[in-house]
This record gives sequence, structure tokens and C-alpha cells, in this order.
Amino acid sequence: MKVTIVGAGNVGASCAEYIAIKEIASEVVILDIKEGLAEGKALDLYQTATTLGFNTKITGITNDYSATAGSDVVVITSGVPRKPGMTREELIGINAGIVKSVTEQLLEHSPNTIIVVVSNPMDTMTYLALKTTGLPKNRIIGMGGALDSSRFKTYLSLALKKPSNDIQGMVIGGHGDTTMIPLTRLASYNGTPVNQFLDASSLEEVAAATMVGGATLTKLLGTSAWYAPGAAVAYLVASILHDQQRMIPCSVYLEGEYGENDICIGVPCIIGRNGVESIVDVQLNAEEQEKFKQSAQAVHKMNAALADL
Repeated sequence: MKVTIVGAGNVGASCAEYIAIKEIASEVVILDIKEGLAEGKALDLYQTATTLGFNTKITGITNDYSATAGSDVVVITSGVPRKPGMTREELIGINAGIVKSVTEQLLEHSPNTIIVVVSNPMDTMTYLALKTTGLPKNRIIGMGGALDSSRFKTYLSLALKKPSNDIQGMVIGGHGDTTMIPLTRLASYNGTPVNQFLDASSLEEVAAATMVGGATLTKLLGTSAWYAPGAAVAYLVASILHDQQRMIPCSVYLEGEYGENDICIGVPCIIGRNGVESIVDVQLNAEEQEKFKQSAQAVHKMNAALADL
């Protein structure tokens, strides 16, 4: 099984590292437009194989898409990362051109691949990839919900003072600081609702921290985060390649689900060998439905900017 990662920056390199170390794929190709960067990242990572005990083949290439031929999954991380004070919306003009060009070249060599979009603003870039490629909607997946949910569970773990792996929770809606919706009502600790351990005020604090999770790290690091995004991508790719049928919140194209149409936005999905196997209706209450509607309106507005490009 072969995975191509476009973009050898921090996020792309972390994706490659986790996919290789966990042997999720037998081959990983890293591609970048900067001469030597992908080759250097790939070689450095490959030199850890004997000490870490993995056998994944890792190749780096500069702007030669023929090396990506036959990829089962391609991950698009390329684009300009957020800088402190920059919103995801401000990235749209730059990154839209990059994503469009990249998807076209990838499909020339891997026409049957599944595309995972990481580039921001992610919901809009996922929508752009779907519309410009004409691929079936199950084969275009935005990663954001997987990352946002991992942050949500981390903040719940810190508030509960309990192991994060014993906590379940998901974030739906847009992948943005004001558009994501941490579903505190449905979060649980070993099957028990977390509201039995945390009061309403504490849950509101967790939700608020989750929503600015990316911005918090951007402020601290001076650029976008990379460890958690890379791990979220690897988790998603594993569910695809190994047909794990995991329920993962992802940005996918809706045609009436959750009351929305003609939009890519985060909802819980079953992810397997065909990409999006199905969309799961988790029966939102009235308050959550209203928040989802408002989130979708914001994403629609952002998508409208594509018409001006």
C-alpha cells in the first residue's frame, strides 16, 4: 500500500513519520516543490528505520509527480501555514491555487486514489478539491474533525484528570476557531457521560479551549502545529488502508445530511477502504442543530470567496 504526502513541511513530515513508524503503509512518498527538502526529510526519516524497527520504504522527490503513481491515498498538506494573528480565511487566496494544481497532477498518476486534505482553510479546500476533480464524494476527505476531536479529548482529560485514551468525544462543524462544535453532551469517560464528573462551567471551558486549540499553538509556536495534525492524518489513513471502519469526524460533502447541501463540513463518518463509507447521524439536539446551522453558514460564506479567484 502506497501513500503520497504533498508538502514536506512540519505537518507533512510528521504525517510521514507516523505512517512509516506504525507501518500503516508499505511505501511513503514525500513530495515538495523546494529542491532537496523532501529528499532530505525522507532520508533523515529512513535512517531511523533500523533503530525504530520499521520496514516502510520512504522516498523524497522534488516536484516529480510521476513518483507518486499508484498511490492508494494522497495527503495534501501543501500551502502557506498560518502565522500569528492570521485567520484560516486569509489563507484562501493563496492555498486555493496550490490545492487545485496539486490535485490535478496527482490524479494524472493515481486516478483511483483517495485524497485527504489538510491545507487550510480546510473545509473550503476540501470543497474545492471535490468540485475541481469531479471525484465521487467518498474519495475526498478533510482531516479537520479528527484533529479537533483529539484536542477536545485532551482538554477533557486534563479537566477530568483521567487518561485521555479512556475518553470519547467528537467535534463537528467547520474547522475554524468560531465554527467548530465540541459535542460536550455526548462526551464520555469509559462510557459514562462526562457531565457526571464536570459541571457546566467546566465543560464550557473545555469547549472554549478546544475551539482556539489551533490558534493557541500558533501563538506559542509562531506557526501551525504539526505533531497532533500529523497523528490525526495517520489515524485517518490507517482506517482507510486497513478498512478499520472507524467513526471519525471528517469534513465531507453533504447532500441533505444534517440539513445541509453543497458543502464540505465536519460530521461523524465511517471511514474504510472506500474512503467515506457512510455518514452517521448522531441526533443533535435543538441547540446543537442551531450551532451546526450557523457553522455551515460561515463555511458557505467562505466558499463563496472561491468564485472571486
